[in-house]
Amino acid sequence: MPSIPTTSAAMLRPQPGEFAPYYDRYISLVPGNDVLAALAALEDQRRQMLLLLSGRSEADGDLRYAPDKWSLKEVLGHINDTERIMSYRALRISRGDQTPIEGFEQDDYVRNGPFARTPLADLIEDYIAVRRATVSLFRDLDEAAWTRRGVAANNEVTVRALAFIIAGHELHHRRILEEKYLR
Repeated sequence: MPSIPTTSAAMLRPQPGEFAPYYDRYISLVPGNDVLAALAALEDQRRQMLLLLSGRSEADGDLRYAPDKWSLKEVLGHINDTERIMSYRALRISRGDQTPIEGFEQDDYVRNGPFARTPLADLIEDYIAVRRATVSLFRDLDEAAWTRRGVAANNEVTVRALAFIIAGHELHHRRILEEKYLR
């Protein structure tokens, strides 16, 4: 595994202008000041999510804290889908692909996803696989890749911002699971 240097400005936390302002709500949740912090968060989150979800029943997976809210399984499916999409963006941008990347409508993805009929255990396995792939992608990037910019959903974004967005997005939803679903 390559060693990621931390002395370069390229390795620092993403700054405004590297992501759409909407994503600050996720980036701000990730502690630390460099990409190593984001990578550590991604690794640690996998363990925390597994602890949170281990031993949960299918009834827990079908739980909605309000009638118009996603079920726990739909939230987990959403986390997985979003991470796949953000990682795909990071892959393309890190490789220098300047083709604008389309956005996605999260509600459509959940509505059309198989989450309601998928066993919770399978969604957890999917989460583990997606997270391993994400960590592997980011660990193999060289220093120059972290600050490459591309356009996704009509907004400029850097690869390092995408790493923080993925980590912050998962943290945001895990907190909701802890506070509203699994109290």
